[in-house]
Amino acid sequence: MMQPFSSDQPHTILIATSAAYDHVALGKTLGRYGYAVRAVSRGDEALTIAAGGGVATTVLDAALAGSAGLELCQRLQRLCGADVPIYVLSNAPSEEERARATELGAAAYLPLTFNADDLAEDILLRLQAIPAAPAEADLPSMATLEVNYHTMLSGSPDAILLLQRGSHRVLDVNRRARELFGLTGTELMQRQFPSLCPPLQPDGRPSPQVFGEHVDQVLAGGVQVYELTMWHSSGRTLCCELRMVPLDSGRHRLMHVRVVDITRRKLAEALRDGKNRLLEMIARAAPLGDILERLMLLIESQSEDVLCTALLLAPDGVHVQVGAGPSLPPDYLATIDGQPIGPAAGSCGTAMHRRQTVVVADIMNDPLWRDYRETAARYGLRACWSMPIMLDGDTVLGSFAMYYREVRTPSDEDLSLIGAATHIAGIAIVRTRREEELRRHREHLEELVAARTGQLLQAKEEAEHVNEELSTALGNLSMTQEELVRRDKLAALGALVAGVAHELNTPIGNSLVMASSMSERTAALRRDMENGLRRSTLESYVREAASADEVVVRNLRRAAALVASFRHIAVDSASSQRVRFVLGDPVAQLLQPLEADLRQRGLTLEEDVDHLLEMDSYPGPLSQALGHLIDNSVVHGFDGRAAGTIALSARDGGNGEVIIEVADTGAGIPAANLPRIYDPFFTTRLGSGGSGLGLYITHNIVTGVLGGRIDVVSTEGEGARFTLRLPKVAPL
Repeated sequence: MMQPFSSDQPHTILIATSAAYDHVALGKTLGRYGYAVRAVSRGDEALTIAAGGGVATTVLDAALAGSAGLELCQRLQRLCGADVPIYVLSNAPSEEERARATELGAAAYLPLTFNADDLAEDILLRLQAIPAAPAEADLPSMATLEVNYHTMLSGSPDAILLLQRGSHRVLDVNRRARELFGLTGTELMQRQFPSLCPPLQPDGRPSPQVFGEHVDQVLAGGVQVYELTMWHSSGRTLCCELRMVPLDSGRHRLMHVRVVDITRRKLAEALRDGKNRLLEMIARAAPLGDILERLMLLIESQSEDVLCTALLLAPDGVHVQVGAGPSLPPDYLATIDGQPIGPAAGSCGTAMHRRQTVVVADIMNDPLWRDYRETAARYGLRACWSMPIMLDGDTVLGSFAMYYREVRTPSDEDLSLIGAATHIAGIAIVRTRREEELRRHREHLEELVAARTGQLLQAKEEAEHVNEELSTALGNLSMTQEELVRRDKLAALGALVAGVAHELNTPIGNSLVMASSMSERTAALRRDMENGLRRSTLESYVREAASADEVVVRNLRRAAALVASFRHIAVDSASSQRVRFVLGDPVAQLLQPLEADLRQRGLTLEEDVDHLLEMDSYPGPLSQALGHLIDNSVVHGFDGRAAGTIALSARDGGNGEVIIEVADTGAGIPAANLPRIYDPFFTTRLGSGGSGLGLYITHNIVTGVLGGRIDVVSTEGEGARFTLRLPKVAPL
């Protein structure tokens, strides 16, 4: 724990270095304990600060200390006092220099490249600002552990913690763990692991209970990867992924825990889902205010301490209107509503005037906010970045802005968020305005129709009579058209039902006949049992029953397979595993079992695939799509043909695409059927074993899961060629 700092204690950490040193990181850690870092690059400056008093520790570059005699070290010691520790850092450490520094009373002699966080922790321990971790007899120390494990832990790029099982006490951590939680190693090793988490997890359960359950599952041989919400020392929430491995060291029961920060990944998933929901709202024509408010809240959830607004440019092209700002004070929004745009109208008004992004990192000192800085100060706003919402290069629709209560400049991620929000806001505004234009056009058109109708009514009674006849004819035509559509739908549904019924009728009918026959045979056997059953009669019954069972089971399985094929019309990407792979692996797994079957049918399979093409995608759905295309060629292209060729090729199409083609020399597809081949249940073999789902499922896989597109070229009698254009990296 942090010790209370007394105002009468020395509180300055003096750093005198002639070379670049990370004194910022050193000051950040020491500042939490009330110490201030004073960094100088000359010896006389260091002596001036030391003479002023209040120096608690000195960090001295040996290159500034004079010569081999380290004169500056001696002079600083006389000014600061013998009890003030001096750390000597050397760019070229040597044993002679180490001995000289030790002789002069230096507290430590370290290389100039020594890690700033480790140095800060050593200073805090030496000044007793943090207590040393107590050595307990029943707890292991690094002296009792294998050196190789500790070396591995220290050099790991991931955050690693070693725990004592049962108490969950932290025994050792590496540098990455200290950075992840913002704590020193000493502070971490005085905690139990659940104390690094908020009291409750997102599901409402206590963190110690959740972590204990995870440990129990690992010890029981269950899954070793779990998600857990944790805390940074600043109070920032961390979404973490834990990988735990139990270890044993003599009588000690330990747990190796690797912690991976997946906060960015979770935020990216939330942003993607939020964008999809917003696009759905836009498609449903939700009110513009609701869309913009949801957009503001989405962007605010992606960054800490951000407050978002969306302003609209009024129809006069001069003044602004508040579109949304759910987290900003209503009084502030009322103040900026109706303000004019211009070359110095804050961030938003200037961005709309300039038609370019405006970044104001410090409102209080930026001339663009000269007329508005008092208003911003009243509500605690210190930074504002704004991007204009554009219809095209010349038409401004409004602006999107991000406010902060501290001086701040945007990062690349912040600019990316602004761009995404501006793009979606632009879509929503354009959609709303176009709907308003259409509504106005409709109203105007209705007025014109009414006026013209009045003129016609006043001009001639005959015109009215003709108009009535035309209206009646139009009504009859509409009714006739609707009736024809209903008939077509009923006819299509009837054909589908007839095909399904026919496919299911045969196996079900066979099963019913066989079951009826066996029912009669069983009744006869019962009568024979009453009159004396002969062995031959029983054996005959058993043979017939076995044969009947085989027929019934085979036909019922066929019926079940048909039902499953009709139900399998959607592709679930969530159940598919996304991996990095080379294209040759799924192609080989697909073609190996097919080659023998194709040879028996008299078909030749030609393969021209670049097996080393790398993809980050879904190999399972890809194999399923290619399998459907090859099966389609066999069933439809070569139905009744004695021989032919199916060719599978794949190449790098450039621009991050892979081009895969499946071509055959079969019967081809009639031109009239080409527009319907991807429709569900469309087949030319309905009633003959075809369900009409193969190409529909293939189309869903290619355009949905794999994020690509599929094209077909076919001439009847000359075969067909399906071309898949797939991104090497599938969309998330």
